Formats: sequence, C-alpha cells, structure tokens
Amino acid sequence: MDDAARPDDGTAPAYAARPAHIGEAEWRARVDLAACYRLAGRHGWDDLIYTHVSLRLPGRDDAFLINPFGLAFAEISASNLLVVDTRGQVIDGTGRRANPSGFAIHGAVHRARSDAHCVIHLHTTAGIAVSALAEGLLPLSQHALRFWHDIAYHDYQGLALGAQEQAQLVAELGDHRAMILRNHGTLTCGRTVAEAYVLMHTLEKACAIQLAALAAAQGGGGLHVPPAEVLERSHAQLTADSEPEGALEWPALLRGLLREDPGFAR
Repeated sequence: MDDAARPDDGTAPAYAARPAHIGEAEWRARVDLAACYRLAGRHGWDDLIYTHVSLRLPGRDDAFLINPFGLAFAEISASNLLVVDTRGQVIDGTGRRANPSGFAIHGAVHRARSDAHCVIHLHTTAGIAVSALAEGLLPLSQHALRFWHDIAYHDYQGLALGAQEQAQLVAELGDHRAMILRNHGTLTCGRTVAEAYVLMHTLEKACAIQLAALAAAQGGGGLHVPPAEVLERSHAQLTADSEPEGALEWPALLRGLLREDPGFAR
C-alpha cells in the first residue's frame, strides 16, 4: 500500500505521496527526520544554520540523511535532505553542500554506536547554560531524573573535532543516550528519530527547569532534592521499558505537524 493511501486510524499519520525514485523505507525515514527538524525549529532549538539532526539511511551503515548547509530548520523537507557518507561528504549526486565539520560529532557517534540511528546535537540557551555549570545537570525535576547517573559529559576543547577528540567523546558517551558537551551544548542519540527527539525534549526541559529553580533560589528560597533512594527508584521506573522511547508520542506529534506545518512531508 502506498504511504498516501494508508488509513488514518487516529494513531498513525498519513504520510505524503512517495517519489517514485525513493524506496518506502527511505521515504519514511526522510519524513520522520524532516519532522524532527521542523519540530525543533518550532521549539526554538535551532542556531541559525549551525546545528544538525542526522539519521542513518535504512539498511546502510555508510550513508546518512542530514540537512543541506544553509537551510534553516523550518525549511527542511523530506525531499531536500542530503545523503552523506561517514565523513559528511554528499554522495547523493545532487551536488548540494553539506557541512562536514558539523557532521564530525554525528559521524563519530554513528560509527561507534550501531544503535545510534539518529543523533541530535543542539546549541540551545538552556542546554549551554547548564553545560557551563560545574555541577552539570541536577536532579531537581522528574525530567532530570530520566538522566540520573545516566548522562555523559565531554569537556570543551575548541571548534575543531579531530580524530583524537572524536575517540575521546565516544568513549565518554559509552552506552548513554544523552550527553552534555561542556560550554557547547547537548546531544542525544536514539534507535529511532522519535527516541532521539523525545530524549532531547526531556533533557531540554530539565535544563530549563533547573535554570528557573536556580534563579528562584537566588531570591532566598532553597532547593529541594529528593533522597538518593527516590532518585534511584525514579530513574529505574522511567527507564524500565526496553523499547525505544517516543513510540507513543511520535504519531501524535506528526499528526499535529501535518495539520499546522505540512510542508515537511513533501
């Protein structure tokens, strides 16, 4: 059945018609990735044209979808995404431009983690602010508890990300699905676009809540941190499901985006 003809049962959105030269699995991947870009842009998570979301091409370990260099998140659509190799070089024959240096972090994570199909790296105000705090992410909210003792850190070493730093970054990431890059930003990786997006949404909200709480505490109020046993139990509860996070949220997000900003799916 063509994607455009799929019935809408209220849980799954109807995808746009698929171009004949693109296979069904790749088109679905493109639609999901374009939706992620548009949703991120609507949240104000973009940084002009300088951050990225990448996705491994279905069935390939050496090819990835990413945004064309120079387009804003709000301009990304399923059909204008680029295909790049492990070095961030465009291999789709279109002659369009990617940002190889912007793909350096993404490529390192994709190469090191076979389960990291989607990688999101952002420079949000809240994320960078928390990354600049010596204590990093604090367990001040239920959102933050998703990452209690379950988030990696990487110290800032400058603009260039050479082979040595790439190796260091992926070693620090380990099997975590989220990382705070000190004085730089945040990163999440997921088995699906939905998982990477929902993890970033949770992390971004945790950072914003922390900044608000710290600001309020400056006015004379104290901060309350739950007991250690509560932190451990809550994190275990929040991560008990072994299935990729975001499976329930993603169809609803796509339905909303199709109503309000359908250009992503063309």
